Amino acid sequence: MQSPTQASLLKVDDITMAFGGIVAVDKLSLTVKAGEILALMGPNGAGKTTTFHVIAGVHMPNSGTITFDGQDITRLRPDGRCRAGIGRTFQITQPFAELTVVENVMVGALPHHRTMAEARAEARRYVDMVGLGGRADVLAKGLSTGQRKRLEMARAMATRPKLLLLDEVTGGVDMKSLPGIIELVKKLRDEGLTLIIIEHNMKAITELADRAIFMNRGVRMAEGTPAEIASHPEVIELYLGEGDAHA
Repeated sequence: MQSPTQASLLKVDDITMAFGGIVAVDKLSLTVKAGEILALMGPNGAGKTTTFHVIAGVHMPNSGTITFDGQDITRLRPDGRCRAGIGRTFQITQPFAELTVVENVMVGALPHHRTMAEARAEARRYVDMVGLGGRADVLAKGLSTGQRKRLEMARAMATRPKLLLLDEVTGGVDMKSLPGIIELVKKLRDEGLTLIIIEHNMKAITELADRAIFMNRGVRMAEGTPAEIASHPEVIELYLGEGDAHA
């Protein structure tokens, strides 16, 4: 792991996101430095994915501010945030099933190019980067879960993000494929990306994250290195004690 030394790329200040009477994220603050990997941890319903939605602009917070790369983006739409340099993947992969792998990635690349040929060339580079070069011309509906996760990352990379939000990138991936996914995330960071990952797998968190934030019911309960979080009494009680699902 590298030690981030640059200024904060993302700053979330006192964000609250409520749906009717249900508070999904409650006065959450966090910062992410350029070049860092931050993990968001917590049980189901902790507010992790809602936090991603707020950062990506899917939901506008009820209160608080979000600053990205020195710009207040609190009220910026998702497409504006994408252009500013925020990319994301989703817990449940949603490829264009009837398009090929490379065509899916071209969707992310097209806004940056004047011709289809240029977009295809860049898409091919990202397809190769994530290890799907041999499947480039296969329809996305024919991919395995692990391959769809890789496709999601390639498509997000094609938007040329500075910050990449990875939502349970190891979810549904078999143990044989897990090391390859972990190495791929490291490769993305080596490309110069800053990452926030939502992750349940402690092996992945320990190998990837510089810091981790533990959330429960929308509230940040603990922050520290993965080792510090893993030994935190409340984390053990609420999360790590739940069984093999979070091992």
